[in-house]
Amino acid sequence: MKISILDDYANVVRDLPCFSKLNGHDVTVWNDQTQDVDVLAERLKDTEILVLLRERTAIRAPLIERMPKLKLISQRNVYPHIDIDACTRRNILVCSTTPPMTAFHAAAELTWGLIIASLRRIPQEAAALKAGRWQSSAGLDMQGSTLGIFGYGRIGALLARYAKAFEMKPIAFGREGSIGRAHADGVEFAKSREALFEQSDILAVTIRLYPESAGIVKAADLARMKPTSLFVNTSRAALVEPGALLAALRNGRPGMAALDVFDNEPVYGASDPLVTMDNVVCSPHVGYVTQSNLESYFTYAFDQIVAWLAGKPTNMVNPEAWARSKA
Repeated sequence: MKISILDDYANVVRDLPCFSKLNGHDVTVWNDQTQDVDVLAERLKDTEILVLLRERTAIRAPLIERMPKLKLISQRNVYPHIDIDACTRRNILVCSTTPPMTAFHAAAELTWGLIIASLRRIPQEAAALKAGRWQSSAGLDMQGSTLGIFGYGRIGALLARYAKAFEMKPIAFGREGSIGRAHADGVEFAKSREALFEQSDILAVTIRLYPESAGIVKAADLARMKPTSLFVNTSRAALVEPGALLAALRNGRPGMAALDVFDNEPVYGASDPLVTMDNVVCSPHVGYVTQSNLESYFTYAFDQIVAWLAGKPTNMVNPEAWARSKA
């Protein structure tokens, strides 16, 4: 079968152990990213099975109509980027599953790395050293500082544990369910949203993006932060009101930001102004990009292909497409 795998930015999928599940098939892996329908249609015109990585490429009706040989789309996680109705009309089966997340530590570890790098200005100092300078700035202490956690779920709980190990004070704020979890972990719950932003030396957003949480961080929230504080977002850029963070950083409240997420991804050519600011430490949405996470992700996707080839598809999103294709 002709199989295409899109958006393997880091060029790692061929080196994963699970890739052997596709032995014997004609597999093409694309390492760049494009949303150009004409380019994608040309690349995928002979594709019979399409493997997607998260929501990186939109698969909509105009593209689907130009993939005449496509029979199966396999991926893991949610699928707002796939036009399921258009797939069903073409008898293209979509297989996807959203199993319980277990690798929360990867995102928490990346978040903690960004915090340390920002407060001690590690990227800036490393760049200065390579440019021939020595000790060009002074960092900030973590010990004794307050870590605010906006949204106390599993990632937030891990950050609170890390904070305690570093002799910091974690405080949390979030929905009603967060209160009990925070109290059970011995973490203070902020009296109000306003208090969270005002008291935090470091403010980490760990909320999941839903329609109701989009833009939940407002310009007024950021304006309450200290001039010396650090705003950290490793969840989703859309959680922040559009344009609010850039304006806040230019106004000096907060004084710094650490980001793993951006409004328009991928960011090439430093096209997002946040990437070029000296008081912002950025990474290219790698919070979940670890060898073990990718192995788990693609194992699900490849197992779904194996099951489909055996005539026993699993995790069918649109089973009617399968039924019609067999009629």
